[in-house]
Amino acid sequence: MSGSNSLPPSAAPVARGGSMADEPLGLTVHSMPSPQQTLAAAEDGKRTRLGRMKMLLVMLVCAAPVIASYFTYYVVRPEGRSAYGELIDPQRPLPDVAAAAPDGSVVKLPTLRGQWLLVVTSGGECDSACEQALYLQRQLREGLGREKDRLDRVWLISDGRSMPERLRAAMQGATVLQVPQAQLAQWLQAAPGHALADHMYLVDPMGNWMMRFPPNMDAAGASRAKRDIERVLRASSSWDEAGR
Repeated sequence: MSGSNSLPPSAAPVARGGSMADEPLGLTVHSMPSPQQTLAAAEDGKRTRLGRMKMLLVMLVCAAPVIASYFTYYVVRPEGRSAYGELIDPQRPLPDVAAAAPDGSVVKLPTLRGQWLLVVTSGGECDSACEQALYLQRQLREGLGREKDRLDRVWLISDGRSMPERLRAAMQGATVLQVPQAQLAQWLQAAPGHALADHMYLVDPMGNWMMRFPPNMDAAGASRAKRDIERVLRASSSWDEAGR
C-alpha cells in the first residue's frame, strides 16, 4: 500500500557502497573559555606584573647604597661640620675624551671610573704653584692611611707638553694624561675669577665630578680637604672598594 508509511524523498537514507549510512550534520560550536583557562590567563597576567615589580625592586636595592651614601653626605652631613670643598650640583660625568699618556698610548677618560680621583690640572711646565698642588695631592692621599688605595692621583696636563723629568719620580703611581684645555673646560669649571689650575677636583667612582676645593690650597686648607675626603670615603664604604 502507498500512503502514510512512505518517507519523503528528502528524508530517505543515502546508499554508499551498497550500505545505508546517516549523513552527519555539520555544526560550528563557539565554546566559552573554561574556568580553568580564565584562571590560567589571570595567573599569567599576575606573574607578569610580579616580574616587573621584582625587577624594579632589584634596581632599587642596587642603587640604594649609592643613594644612601650621598644622602648621608649631602643632607645629614656627618659630624655636623660644613664642607671645605664646594659641592657640584648637578654633578658632571667624565667626558668621552681621548687623552694621551706619557708612553704615547691613548686613554679614554671614562676608563678612570671605579676609583675616587683627586685631580690637578696645569700646563706641562708645572710652575711652583703646580708643584705645590701636586705635593699636597700626594700628601692628602698618603694621609688617608689604609683608605688611600680607594683614591687615585690624577694630573691632567692641558697644554700638550710632556711631564718634566724632575717630576717623574714624584708622580710614580699617579695617572698623568694630556688633555687639551678646551676639552677640560667642557667638564671642569673654575670659580669666578680663577683658572682651572687654581683648584683641586674630586671625582667619585662613578666618574662624576662632585667637589671643587678652594683655589690655591695651602697646608691648612689641605687639612680641611682631607676631612672632606675622609667623609665621602666613609659615606661610600658600603658600596665602594679599592681597585677598579
